[in-house]
This record gives sequence, C-alpha cells and structure tokens, in this order.
Amino acid sequence: MPSEESKPQAPGTLTEEQAEQMLAGMNEVIRAGEEMRRLRTEMIKVFAGFGWTQQRIARLTDMSQAAVSKQILKHKDDGPRPPLGVSLDQHDVPWLEGRLWGLAEEIAEALDGTAHCARHVDALARGKKRFTSQNTDALRRLVEEDLRLHRSDLPGGYRAAYDEISRGLDLPPKSTTPSASVRRSVAHRLQRDRLRG
Repeated sequence: MPSEESKPQAPGTLTEEQAEQMLAGMNEVIRAGEEMRRLRTEMIKVFAGFGWTQQRIARLTDMSQAAVSKQILKHKDDGPRPPLGVSLDQHDVPWLEGRLWGLAEEIAEALDGTAHCARHVDALARGKKRFTSQNTDALRRLVEEDLRLHRSDLPGGYRAAYDEISRGLDLPPKSTTPSASVRRSVAHRLQRDRLRG
C-alpha cells in the first residue's frame, strides 16, 4: 500500500513541496508577529518600571488603557525588575547587537539602500533573520565592508561606533536583564539617536 507521500498528485492540486514553500513565508510573518507582541509586552513592563502612567503607555503602544492595565497586572507578581540602563556604554551581547543593528540601519539609509548591509538589516527588521551568532558575525562583516568602501561618504562617528561595538562583541558575554530582545531594541534606538547627533 503506497504511503501518503508517495501517492501521485491529482491534477490541479499542490505538491507538498509547493505547500511547504507557500507556508514558509506565512510562518515567518506569523512568527515575527508573535515575537513583536512578546517584545511589546516586555516594553510595557519596562515603561511601567520607569514610572510611566498606563495612559501614557497606552498612547505610545497604540493600545487601550484596559489592555495595558491587563498586561501590567498579568506580570505584577513577577517581582520588581531591575531598572533598564539607557546608556550606550553597556557591554552585554544583546545590547551590542542592538547597537550594531542601529549602526547598520544608519549606514543603509546614508547610502540610500546601496549598502552591503541593507538586505541584512531589512531581514532583521522584518523578522526574517534572528540574532544568532552567525547572523551577527555576518552583519559585522557587511558593516565593516561598507565602512571600508564608503569611508569618505560616512561620518567618522560611524567607524568609532563600529570599533567600540566590535571590541565589545569580541569579549566574553555578560548576563543580561531584562530580556535580550528588550535590551537589543532599546540599544538599537539609542545608537541611531546618537549617530544622528
């Protein structure tokens, strides 16, 4: 008796391979959406830790105040969280990855999307790539290549930021709190703001 997989396909139907390819893109979007929802929940906890009102958080997150309140109450018993530092001078891996991501985005924008790192940055922003050691190393190589090839087109602060980030990533990792995705996102934003002056 032939297995399900070895049965011939009826005319006008999709093959399993076609279905797999079609669903792969959808699964990435769904996974990215779930990761963004988790990140937003983590950020709500960080903002509450800053002492921000639920109304202010609701406005910033484009959520209802009731939804924000529910998120805060849901994690109330998690205990007090250590405050999140907002200085670029932090040296744990997620923080440095966030800085690298912010620097790469600035380079991609400064070079009107022609930067070697532009596709990688876009894939990170859309959730198509995750921060793994291999992807971080690949982004480092692309950023370094852009800095070398476009030295005269980019501000010197970009090279200085890269050198600092790169040295930090070469050191042994340090433990982090709160979550890696929160630290990465905050560092990404701070790095971009610093580069813009």
